[in-house]
Amino acid sequence: MISRKVVAPILWEEDIMRAMILSQTGSLDDHPAPLEMVELPDPTPGLQEVLIKISVCGVCHTELDEIEGRTPPPYLPIVLGHEVVGIVTELGEDVTKHRVGDRVGVGWIYHSDGSKNENLSSEFRATGRDANGGYAEFMTVHENYAFPIPEMFTDEQAAPLLCAGSIGYRALRLTNITNGQPLGLTGFGGSAHIVIQLARHQFPDSPVYVFARDERERQFALELGAVWAGDTAEHAPEKLQAIIDTTPAWTPVVEAMKNLCPGGRLVVNAIRKQDGDKESLLGLDYENHLWMEREIKSVANITGRDIAEFLATAATIPIKPNFQTYQLEDANRALLELKQGSIRGAKVLIVGSDDDFQN
Repeated sequence: MISRKVVAPILWEEDIMRAMILSQTGSLDDHPAPLEMVELPDPTPGLQEVLIKISVCGVCHTELDEIEGRTPPPYLPIVLGHEVVGIVTELGEDVTKHRVGDRVGVGWIYHSDGSKNENLSSEFRATGRDANGGYAEFMTVHENYAFPIPEMFTDEQAAPLLCAGSIGYRALRLTNITNGQPLGLTGFGGSAHIVIQLARHQFPDSPVYVFARDERERQFALELGAVWAGDTAEHAPEKLQAIIDTTPAWTPVVEAMKNLCPGGRLVVNAIRKQDGDKESLLGLDYENHLWMEREIKSVANITGRDIAEFLATAATIPIKPNFQTYQLEDANRALLELKQGSIRGAKVLIVGSDDDFQN
């Protein structure tokens, strides 16, 4: 089923930018090229907003959730993308935190109420879903949600840190593990390959066990320091204090629960889950999966504090994301490969040319 919305005609202006827009939602199986390259007017920064000339934008599984209607944008067309890196080129009124020429990044949080739990606020707005994001040459955002990028990272390295890494940072904190307690990771894509580097730094005595369907992902996990890597349905050599699930499926949730020790916690790091294997939940057994105070906790969105803290931590370690690059016009191919499970690390769109960012 394809859903469509009628939008007002675009009023063309002199300054225009390239953008990949989503105009309808539906399965990629039926419509494998959902994004269209168009020209749009350059956005103008409003009160306390900055205009960012975009260099790169990471590709996240949440974009698939938006495209396929699991977390649909409130209006269409929309510019997707929420792992944005670029240069501030214009300041709106009353901006005090940034200057023209600053290199900044934008993550999933586009705006919220600024509270400690702003990720749970009814005012939370997501980049690339509730407002235009980074699959374009320019975007605007409130100055509070544009974050300085540490100098040691290239633009391409920084992009996956803004969501895959920062959400992973929040998920790892929510496990409540202490150094020495065993940790599991289910799925080993854009987020998990960063989380394992973070976990080995913060909890150096905690062995990390990885569950993944693909043999290439399991081998990649071992290369990054996992002590064991097996299929999703396998039992780890020991019971685990916590497991972080980064998959879009339900079967790994059930399988992960059987690997938890008493009092263990499964942290589900996903905005949405797909329905394809939802019947696997019928295999959830109270005695073997939930009893002994095992628990499940979800990760909901992210806060600005998470992103700021994680970027600083990532620079200290330092974390080295693995990534594959695509041109902006190849966004559909990157998304289709992501859906098909063609993953080794992260995927990053090159939006601006090197000449655009020369000082």
